[in-house]
Amino acid sequence: MTTKIEWAEESWNPITGCTPISEGCQNCYARRMAQRLKGRFGYPEDEPFRVTFHPDKLDEPSHWRKPRMVFVCSMGDLFHEDVENEWINKVFAAITHHMSGMNHHIYLILTKRPERILTGHPEYFAHWPNLWLGVSAENQQRADERIPILLQIPAAKRFVSLEPLLSPIDLTNIEVSPGGKMDVLKGHLIDWIICAPETGPKRRLYDIEWIRDIKNQCVNAGVPFFLKHLFEDKKRVSLPELDGRIWNEYPNRV
Repeated sequence: MTTKIEWAEESWNPITGCTPISEGCQNCYARRMAQRLKGRFGYPEDEPFRVTFHPDKLDEPSHWRKPRMVFVCSMGDLFHEDVENEWINKVFAAITHHMSGMNHHIYLILTKRPERILTGHPEYFAHWPNLWLGVSAENQQRADERIPILLQIPAAKRFVSLEPLLSPIDLTNIEVSPGGKMDVLKGHLIDWIICAPETGPKRRLYDIEWIRDIKNQCVNAGVPFFLKHLFEDKKRVSLPELDGRIWNEYPNRV
């Protein structure tokens, strides 16, 4: 299905559903959407955000002729503990099948559970230039937890989504090992940063200086920065100006 997510052009959901794992999950947009869709489009009537496999959707990307940026499992987490290994294998078999033909889509996988990849599926990301891997981090604690794991997984591109941004985050001082900190932006260990405050009726407040500081960290390191949205007079504005320009940068897609 076509997506309204600013940094992607399409969403593909062979797996849907999730459960809360950290502070950023409190007002999950995907859970709200699943509630609206319950009983339809494969979302269970009794528990619409239950982890669910949709094998009928595996072949969807093969029907998209124009190359697209595809957000994989925007309505769940592919590496949730309730996602069976067999399902993960089928999703990656579909991705690699599409990429081995004339399909030039870029597949973006975003997770809050990178440890499952590291312990069970790191080989999936090693050989495919069109397969990008990212982690979500809503505050410094989650950045310190998830980014070091991401750095251990071979991937063509690694990215971090700082959404919903709930606190300042210093990417130049990530604790990659006990007692050892480093700038993960320098040397392009991280290829792309996406940033945005929380949305929805119960959204938590943010400070524009948190976002400006993250933007400046990226600029100083030469890392592409993508600012999805801000709020102006309580109205959500997609791709807003910050410091005189729109920040909708991407890494090199080749």
